[in-house]
Amino acid sequence: MIKKPLVILISVDGFKWGYQFKTSTPNIDFIKENGVEAFPGMIPVFPTVTMPNHNSIATGLYPAWHGIIANSFVDPSDPSFPRFNVSWADPRWWHGEPLWETVVRNGLRAGTYLWPGSEVVRGHWTCPQEYCARLANSSLAFEDRIDSILKFVDMPVSKRPSFIAVYFDNPDHAGHASGPDSQELTDAVSNIDKMVGRLLDGLEARGILNDVHIIMVSDHGMVTSCESKVIYLEDLAPWIRIPDEWYDWVGAVVALRPPRGFDAKHIVKKMNEGLQSGRVNNGQFLKVFLKEDLPERLHFSHGKFGQPIIGLASESYTVKLGRSTNSSCGGFHGYDNAYSSMRSVFFAHGPRFPKRKVASFPNVEIYNIITTIIGIRGAPNNGTLSFARDILI
Repeated sequence: MIKKPLVILISVDGFKWGYQFKTSTPNIDFIKENGVEAFPGMIPVFPTVTMPNHNSIATGLYPAWHGIIANSFVDPSDPSFPRFNVSWADPRWWHGEPLWETVVRNGLRAGTYLWPGSEVVRGHWTCPQEYCARLANSSLAFEDRIDSILKFVDMPVSKRPSFIAVYFDNPDHAGHASGPDSQELTDAVSNIDKMVGRLLDGLEARGILNDVHIIMVSDHGMVTSCESKVIYLEDLAPWIRIPDEWYDWVGAVVALRPPRGFDAKHIVKKMNEGLQSGRVNNGQFLKVFLKEDLPERLHFSHGKFGQPIIGLASESYTVKLGRSTNSSCGGFHGYDNAYSSMRSVFFAHGPRFPKRKVASFPNVEIYNIITTIIGIRGAPNNGTLSFARDILI
């Protein structure tokens, strides 16, 4: 029996809500049927991509507040500085206080295993070797990741973490490569369920399965897109010519950062004129906004961070700078989080979780759920303490 609260947070990249129905998932079913399930799914933050969502889950902040606004982007204060990417551990990019730092600040221990951003040394968190596996080890087998969780659990009480976070990079890879309806995706889901079973069996063998809080989440969903659903920005040339280097990133979203001195409002006007002209292939499926004019529900307009011009593609449409020979179909995400195809999952089991389904909620609420279970004081965030109290017993 574990006397002090222990939370294990498992992130499964790209596990779209509904994947649990694709194949037999007895171990995932055990968690959701004996605890709390967000139904239908959990709401990711915008943009619905990996790095922003993992940092929102960890900090309880929306991307425009925590600074990780995409998987790759430039630093507006120093455009000559190398772009942010998934391997950056420089604390200049990362804002807010993640769960592992919160736990340590409160005098407890935390363990992380490949969770994006957990290798960043900042504040009270030093990413100690005994408790923090870095992204350089991301090739490690999934079984090794589960076994590492159990090694944390087996530590003496004085050294055991109160909070453990672990990351799995599939079924996202399978979804991108083969699409969300492929056999490869279904096989990846089945493998994740086996990993969950490996953890459940390990906890049960130690006699603590019902004493531990297990929370399984994902960061975003997935939708199929093909070359016939591409908007090519080069087709806007008759209305406006925009240098490629002004685009921070393109895909399901267009993020544009023109240099100082250029009129962002004029750029948006000319782009939308072209897109709505009927002379740009699929142009009607992309709408461009000034950041401050984005829908409030995206929580992207008023924070410190974010590109000044944002374009939103319709579901399953993607944006490219120019034409290429690639004509394959695959899985995509990053879209408006109002689309059900972008829904992620929240399944939770443990002594504080009743058996019930709860309405879909934004993933920024997870931070307060976990600090409430552990009984520690969290940092300011965009979640609500009342939600945590309502979902727990």
